[in-house]
Amino acid sequence: MQSLPLPLALTARLLPVAVLAAAGWAMSSGPLAAAPASEQESAQESRSTQTTPEPGTTPSSEASVTPPKFTAAPAPCGSLAKATITALVPGAKTDGKEIPSTDESVRRTCSWNALKGYDYRWLDVSFEVMKTEEQAKKSYTERTTEKSGGGEVPGLGEEGYSVVNLTTEDKQQTREGMVLARISNALVSINYNGSDFESKKAPATDEINKGAIKAAKEAMGALENGAKKS
Repeated sequence: MQSLPLPLALTARLLPVAVLAAAGWAMSSGPLAAAPASEQESAQESRSTQTTPEPGTTPSSEASVTPPKFTAAPAPCGSLAKATITALVPGAKTDGKEIPSTDESVRRTCSWNALKGYDYRWLDVSFEVMKTEEQAKKSYTERTTEKSGGGEVPGLGEEGYSVVNLTTEDKQQTREGMVLARISNALVSINYNGSDFESKKAPATDEINKGAIKAAKEAMGALENGAKKS
């Protein structure tokens, strides 16, 4: 009984002549041999049919990936109207202060804070641009799940969410509102909080929530307008 041929790599080391002969057989009559002209034409037609969609058909998922709408984060300190800043953070300089970022094309944040009398307010506006819409969706889901207890904000980007929490430290109350919104591959996040150092009480939930949503809508408008200009 004839033994099976050795693997090609091993045979190449031991029997060069046999390898060349086997390779010649493979090219001429084995599985690597060229197909007849009619078979080649048939194979080409088959490949053409598979890669070229018919009119009206749905393209492959890879071809249908939407390119990112946003390529860079806008300047956050110019995203809100001065009147809005004055209303939400009385006594604050309207220019704001941009927080240093390791990559300003990806994430940029501006902050306003002031103490007027005994009332303290703090407002942060952040833009975050991701490489794909799928990454932005994942981040939005993770962050809104972590900040549970809130609700959707209709008409704010493609997805909008707000939540308000009350904390107490040394009998001093602070109420903080967070709004997160997504449009395409970009996220807009707002943090707005306040305290009254005389009464030790915090502003009403409605005041903080509405203020955070107002800031989010203006910031979203600045993001979209920036994309139209670019």
